Amino acid sequence: MAEAGQRGAGRTSVWLEGKVRRGGRSGGQPSGLDRDRITQVTVRLLDAEGLAKFSMRRLAAELNVTAMSVYWYVDTKDDLLELALDAAFGGLDLPDPETDEDWRDQLRTVAGEYRRLLVRHPWVSPLAGTFLNIGPNSLALSRIVHRVIRKTGLPAHGITGAISAVFQFVYGFGTIEGHFIARATQAGLTQESYFRHAMTTAAQAPDAAEILKENEEIMTARGGDTVEEMRDRDFTFALELLIKGIEAMVERP
Repeated sequence: MAEAGQRGAGRTSVWLEGKVRRGGRSGGQPSGLDRDRITQVTVRLLDAEGLAKFSMRRLAAELNVTAMSVYWYVDTKDDLLELALDAAFGGLDLPDPETDEDWRDQLRTVAGEYRRLLVRHPWVSPLAGTFLNIGPNSLALSRIVHRVIRKTGLPAHGITGAISAVFQFVYGFGTIEGHFIARATQAGLTQESYFRHAMTTAAQAPDAAEILKENEEIMTARGGDTVEEMRDRDFTFALELLIKGIEAMVERP
């Protein structure tokens, strides 16, 4: 979704500078390459190795070309990251807000899809806060979100607030969830093993142990046999709280 961030002095967006309308610079561009393929490989590398390890040199090696060959198709690394970000948003399975489907179900679908995107591609969350996010796929998501929220019956002045409440929650939840999974993977542990290790370690610190003891009843009542189940329960409950909040605001005089 669109966020008002950007990187680099004087830089706006790859989508505003006419760069995506050309397949490459005129004449002499390397054969076997195109912007779509470069973007797809970029997404794959970011998924496999993370944002910190990504470089144009690493991308060129994966494509089996020179780094300069990539620059026939994109001017800067930031341009390419912005293209990859929008490509990731293109993988969402979104509802049609023009149907008669209840807005609550459509909101649950969009929120769940956004959460899965952030977990599947942990590099999306920092980039979503960096770039303008005005690529076609990001704009398509924003358009659907606005139309779903309009179906709630909220007054016009409450639309953006409702969107912020729901999707900033999902952004934070999905970001933390994705980072947790990434840390477990980096440690060579399953999510369950990593969670137990974290709890055992925390219990050895007096202040943390006291907090854990105070919340023992809450954690037990939380339910769920696995870390994933616990997270799903929390996400579902939190989202329902927001939906009930929207309903309550619609009913207010």
